[in-house]
Amino acid sequence: MELIRGQVYRLKPTTQQIADLEGTAGVTRLVYNLMLEQRRTWGQRHKLGRSTQSAEIKTLRAEFDFIAARAQTTQKHALNDLERAFQNFFARRAAYPRPRRKYLDDSFRHDGREVKVRRISRRWSEVFIPKIGWIRMRDSYGGKLAGMEKSIRTATLRRDASGWAVSFAVTCEFKVSATPLGQIGIDRGVAAPIATSAGDIYRLPAGVAHTDAAIRRAQKAMSRRKRGSRRYAKARSRFARLKARQVRRRQHMLHAVSRSIANDNGLVAIEALNISGMTRSAKGSAEEPGRNVRAKSGLNRAILASGWGSFATMLGYKLEERGGILISVDPKNTSRQCAECGHTAPENRESQAIFRCNACDHQAHADINAARNILARGINLKRRGNTPLLDAEGKALAPCEASTILSVAA
Repeated sequence: MELIRGQVYRLKPTTQQIADLEGTAGVTRLVYNLMLEQRRTWGQRHKLGRSTQSAEIKTLRAEFDFIAARAQTTQKHALNDLERAFQNFFARRAAYPRPRRKYLDDSFRHDGREVKVRRISRRWSEVFIPKIGWIRMRDSYGGKLAGMEKSIRTATLRRDASGWAVSFAVTCEFKVSATPLGQIGIDRGVAAPIATSAGDIYRLPAGVAHTDAAIRRAQKAMSRRKRGSRRYAKARSRFARLKARQVRRRQHMLHAVSRSIANDNGLVAIEALNISGMTRSAKGSAEEPGRNVRAKSGLNRAILASGWGSFATMLGYKLEERGGILISVDPKNTSRQCAECGHTAPENRESQAIFRCNACDHQAHADINAARNILARGINLKRRGNTPLLDAEGKALAPCEASTILSVAA
């Protein structure tokens, strides 16, 4: 089974290469914004599309040397991104396309046939980027990409708070496991972000909470600086680096846990949580102000910090590699129902961590009890087969998607 997977490497460019990377990203961003403004002004009247604007890019490259000095492929990919953004807008899947901004959208993409990779040591490799040259990159995959240029579909270079990185979209071959795998239910919470029906509880790394204090101090320092000054830029850079470090720690934990679960289980059941609705602000309006706004905002931050949506996404594609399935079930009363006798009552949940059934006196950790209920509902949903499945956000899958998932499960 062939699937497309991403591999991200951290780059270590020279000073001149950094200038070339920034210049290519700037020209790509300029072309995107020009094409967006052209469609916004003349699109409906002249029926502008990708083919028409592709000729406009050729005209720009002929008239302006600084545009012609950058790789043409990156500009064509920018036009493809704009076309996809308008398709999503007209299909009501996204908002109207916005202009790209410096520091926020510093990225560009090359075709896989244009890039080359070679290994230079145990920890380092080099990637060849057109119009820029060979750039050193930290080889975190043990040299697996060297010699696999034919499998690279695209290479996206992007700048974040930690510097420049390259992301390869690679075609990979996966073998579906022939041995029967287990089944597990997962409950996602705030105090314990991940709890399983097997009795395991995973919490965020201690460094995530420790970084919160440093982030708050960095924000206070930035608020005392004058906008546009060098000291403000330095404080903003420190804040961005701390935020990026916190994200990496959280993502590492979620990747490790999701990989462990996907390797050992063929069916994983989770709650169909409406995360966007759960984290909506409680501020209200001037006519009807909200209540407990500060408490609700703190809860929203804790939910987003737990990475519920990212964890479901990771589980989905990692189970796909192994031939497993991810089923989302109705979350109603999963934390109030006894996993032993099925008795449901609000009084069963004594506290955040303690569950004691009033009917059979069964006692367990509340999150683990909920995970067992989620697993039972997932198994029943798979057995019925004709019940539409839900994705991680609680939306019903299309019939073709649901039938594909169920056929894999069978």
